[in-house]
Amino acid sequence: MDELLTQLQETLDNLSEEHGVDVLVLGVLYVISKVSFVIMLALMIRNMRAKKPFTMLILFAALCFSIPYVYFIIFGRNIHFGVYIFIGLIFAYGGYTIWKKITQKARLMDV
Repeated sequence: MDELLTQLQETLDNLSEEHGVDVLVLGVLYVISKVSFVIMLALMIRNMRAKKPFTMLILFAALCFSIPYVYFIIFGRNIHFGVYIFIGLIFAYGGYTIWKKITQKARLMDV
């Protein structure tokens, strides 16, 4: 088991050096961004139910969602072009998912 963990650490270190992205920083940003994203969605739904404005919360949710990917785009180097396409697809799917959740909650509130 120790051998496997050592090999994993070496692999991650090699990838960090090769691509210029610190794996630990990326992981921390990912966890923090997803927790923040869920909190922003919860606050947005609360404001929708109270018939309060929620536009800023949508923007903050989008910002929280994109933080680790922006870090990867800015600091990453020698990255295959397909990875950038994949990140673009993640953004598109994330936007679609947020839009779908908002419209679904809005329909439930109208009923």
